[in-house]
Amino acid sequence: MSQMDADTNIKIWKVKKLVKSLDNARGAGTSMISLILPPRSQISQASNMLTQEYGTASNIKSRVNRLSVLAAITSTQQRLKLYNRVPDNGLVMYCGTILTDEGKEKKVNFSFEPFRPINTSLYLCDNKFHTEALSELLEADSKFGFIIMDGNGSLFGTVMGNTRTILHKFSVDLPKKHGRGGQSALRFARLREEARHNYVRKVAEMANQQFITDNKCNVSGLVLAGSADFKTELSQSDILDYRLQPKVIQIVDVSYGGENGFNQAIELAADSLANVKFVQEKKLIQHYFDEISQETGKYCFGLDDTFRALEMGAVETLIVWENLEQTRYELRNAEGSEIVLMLTKEQEQDRSHFINKATGTEMETISEPQPLLEWIAENYKQFGTNLEFVTDKSQEGMQFCKGFGGIGGLLRYKVAFEELAMYDEDEDEFLSDSDDE
Repeated sequence: MSQMDADTNIKIWKVKKLVKSLDNARGAGTSMISLILPPRSQISQASNMLTQEYGTASNIKSRVNRLSVLAAITSTQQRLKLYNRVPDNGLVMYCGTILTDEGKEKKVNFSFEPFRPINTSLYLCDNKFHTEALSELLEADSKFGFIIMDGNGSLFGTVMGNTRTILHKFSVDLPKKHGRGGQSALRFARLREEARHNYVRKVAEMANQQFITDNKCNVSGLVLAGSADFKTELSQSDILDYRLQPKVIQIVDVSYGGENGFNQAIELAADSLANVKFVQEKKLIQHYFDEISQETGKYCFGLDDTFRALEMGAVETLIVWENLEQTRYELRNAEGSEIVLMLTKEQEQDRSHFINKATGTEMETISEPQPLLEWIAENYKQFGTNLEFVTDKSQEGMQFCKGFGGIGGLLRYKVAFEELAMYDEDEDEFLSDSDDE
């Protein structure tokens, strides 16, 4: 997995987390503003619109409601002043007063540039935040490559959500079959075959230019389409690059070439595109289960073993459930020794009991407790590992999340966790045992 993929995965996970918290937030009255500005829109227009809204809101009869709406609009205006232009991918802003679980009012202000262009314009003042546009952005998180080839030429394009892009196209003039007899028929057939072969080779070379960046395939999947058997020839021969071969997810027959063929191929391949993320996740977890069933020792699961392996630099791919709910505590005892504890949601409710039970002594917290997932997302690079988030939507995913604690990893080499655990429990005893041998 490339660095760009890993960073995008984390951005997607952060937006999912934000959407979840915004969806659960409720306000007192209509004091929650959702504002989305698409790329290339003007900050000044949004400011003018908010000024007009402020004037309209001044006429609200209910005093409490009027004050809360005016406060939300003012807060949004102040937030908007932090930007002198709309960022390249657009701007998403949520401002307002929400009710906490204890029933208290709390002001919230979020504004950020989404991780890819958001083609939605929105302004709503309601008793909840509107996150539909962000949810759509998350659904369309994979880019797919298309190659449409027939006897007249080829087209290369990408599809990402509802955005399609034509990268390159070229036409070709191939010799047709003809019925002239004699020795020339063989020569013409040979020339025709040669021209077809050169055409397929040219398409394969162009595919490398369009779909390979920094020695890696830059799309999640490839769809080959066409009206003749060129597409099959391309997929079955060794001409198509070895980095692109495994990415071919479907080969479809289309009635047209060019842009019409592109549109038809998108429709025909829709199911395959929807399944790719799901299939990638299943493959990853299946690979993990294979390592366990073959008893290779190149795997770990559970918090303790996974963090031991991370600190050793042994984890090649860290697999984490996207809804893991542990909280990470950094603590210090009276002697100045530091310890890190991970508590589940249930343990959180009786935090001091669990901390004392785990450490056997009074501890002070060094820093603010942090959700474990957030800490992993910020720090995974220092362990030299790739980070993959998984869901519990597939059967394999559910088994990983429920049966293996939602955290584990594929290792670079075998690690003897039992011996490490003995070493941790009683370092001196472990050393003296080994000396006796």
